[in-house]
Amino acid sequence: MNYWLQKYSDVGVVAEVTGLTPQGKVHEFQAMLHVTPNGRSFSQQLQNLSKGLSDLTKETFFDGAKPVFARCFLSDASNQYDLAKQAMDNLMNCPVSYVQQPPLDGSKIAIWLQLETNVLCPDELTDGYERNGYVHYYSVFNSSFLGKTESSYTQTHLLLNAYERKLDLAGCSIGDNCLRTWFFARDIDCDYRGVVEARKENFQINGLTKDTHYIASTGIQGGAADYRTKVLLDAYAIKGIEKEQIRYLYALENMSPTYEYGVTFERGVSIDFGDRRRVLISGTASIDNSGKILHEGDIEKQVSRMLENVHALLDETGCDFSNLMQIIVYLRDVADYQNVKKRFDEQFPHVPKSIVYAPICRPGWLVEMECIAVKEIQNPQFRDL
Repeated sequence: MNYWLQKYSDVGVVAEVTGLTPQGKVHEFQAMLHVTPNGRSFSQQLQNLSKGLSDLTKETFFDGAKPVFARCFLSDASNQYDLAKQAMDNLMNCPVSYVQQPPLDGSKIAIWLQLETNVLCPDELTDGYERNGYVHYYSVFNSSFLGKTESSYTQTHLLLNAYERKLDLAGCSIGDNCLRTWFFARDIDCDYRGVVEARKENFQINGLTKDTHYIASTGIQGGAADYRTKVLLDAYAIKGIEKEQIRYLYALENMSPTYEYGVTFERGVSIDFGDRRRVLISGTASIDNSGKILHEGDIEKQVSRMLENVHALLDETGCDFSNLMQIIVYLRDVADYQNVKKRFDEQFPHVPKSIVYAPICRPGWLVEMECIAVKEIQNPQFRDL
């Protein structure tokens, strides 16, 4: 794994970057961009971050890599979305997710960016890219079509139905091709139950049960620009993937199956290509193997247990923390930021990471994290990434 820390001092932007760059193979990168607030307005911070992003994508170590997906973490989506979208549209030709999850470093915006080399984007692929017999689709549903629908349950059904139609047009399905989802609920304590029930019903219709499989996922608080939008959905799917390339992760000594406490997602998924293994870890908290919250009220112990659980999931894939490419940390209480930041900076000094305000799906969970890991392997029976 390669690591870079790029500082653009003229605009107060820092970019943390990891890259897997095997010779003669696809190079893939993860980046987190942060801007120093210094009391600046959103438009000023956005302008600085945009300049830093533009400079970053020109760095020689990217070797022609193109952005394939990005997420903007916003502090006030209602007042920031239009400006952020205009800026990102001018900078990147890839799907961009916008979610109100305030960065806890005091800034108004941060960016998570994924880049890859050898990306082919035919005109007919508006949100996908081809390479080596695979088509990768990042789908972003900002829910503008939902209108005045009030229920998170109904909105989740509408989102998943729209995603099904989109996949069907591409010759894909949720069960066979979708590998990762993010459900953002505007008010997690009030709206999450509707998300859970609608997702469960949709999955049953699509043949996704405890006896088949679910989908790796994060369900977390996150807002849209329109206050009427109670649920957002981001998703990642691959066309051309074989079921033998996909393995779901459980870490049953550490955590119970999710269906035992009424939710329907996988703890993580490992995807094997001919030249590498890509591991997508779902939102993970301080939980035990009976589904109970561990260390209620103790942020430091919850962080430790959360990391134990993530390590156990990675271990099932032959990976460990040295294979991490990025981390997102969600906090319920902003007062815990400094302690959590110190822990992650000490344990993962070079891994790109963002820590944002986003309450977790149970009030007793103070912290949650998700991450991506990649490891070089040889699987001659599969095509390279």
